[in-house]
Amino acid sequence: MLNEIEKIKTEALKQLGGTDNAKDLEAWRVKYLGKKSPLTQILRGLAGLSIEERKAVGAAANQLKNQLENASTEKETSLREAQLKTEAQKESVDISLPGRPYPAGHVHPITKTINEVSDIFVSMGFQILGGPDVEWDYYNFEALNIPDEHPARDNMSSFWIDAPSGEKGKQLLRTHTTAITARTLENYEPPIRAVEVGKCYRYEATDATHLNIFHHIDGIAVDKGITMGDLKGVLYEFARRYFGGERKVRFRVDYFPFVEPGVEMAIECTVCKGAGCRVCKNSGWLEILGAGMTHPYVLRRGGIDPEEYGSFAFGMGIERLPMLRYGIEDMRLFYNNDLRFLRQF
Repeated sequence: MLNEIEKIKTEALKQLGGTDNAKDLEAWRVKYLGKKSPLTQILRGLAGLSIEERKAVGAAANQLKNQLENASTEKETSLREAQLKTEAQKESVDISLPGRPYPAGHVHPITKTINEVSDIFVSMGFQILGGPDVEWDYYNFEALNIPDEHPARDNMSSFWIDAPSGEKGKQLLRTHTTAITARTLENYEPPIRAVEVGKCYRYEATDATHLNIFHHIDGIAVDKGITMGDLKGVLYEFARRYFGGERKVRFRVDYFPFVEPGVEMAIECTVCKGAGCRVCKNSGWLEILGAGMTHPYVLRRGGIDPEEYGSFAFGMGIERLPMLRYGIEDMRLFYNNDLRFLRQF
């Protein structure tokens, strides 16, 4: 048996020396180190030998197996180095070839959403307005029918500014762009059609559906004869253009302090198409915004007579729109700077 092992060693090393490519090397491995190799058969047959023979043959067979594996690894390394050297010698530089392009950046998905939504409302006759991020308490709350004792303030935990109070109260980082709506009513004469876009700030914990800094868009229309039908028409047209003409829309009564009556607008779930799933909590619907007929108190605060003019208003979170369109479940993905996510847009 020991002579057989020596014979296998001599043949294997001789054949390995004559191997000059990866294909032949793999065939050599199968022949001398595979499951059906003579060496493997010897190791499997140790049980039929005496104890003394088993020790001697087993040690010699394992020693040869290790030797062949090491020789195979060295051969593989030398073949690879030889191949790389040959390729390097053959390689030439073609100066007529164009250079390697640098990857180009693109618009962030939230900026893209803001531009797309703004374009939709501009095409319907609305103008785009802005306002200060640091706002007075009056415009952020009081002018919108949210006095000090109003429970709605509890839902908008605020970042207050450490500065002296002024004629309009204390200062804070605005909690919604509806504050710009209050300024719009005060600074513009009817007829008014405007949407206000910007960042909002709320002192709260972040999770999959909440951020302490996010984007909001509000809209306001003031004119004679405006009705709830006008509001529904504008919002339906927005949903059709942004989410697709086949998407169903639902309006339900809801409460917001600056509108009366108030409604919640929802679209058919983009994931299950209304059948019910985890994303829509098995309701088949996804809420996208709140709206309603502007409260007479808010109009009066802006110097507009609610007996003469009708008005509707609406507001929605910008981040929520691409989440609903593309089935994204975690809002934080937009701001984690993960290029694998951002490149999809």
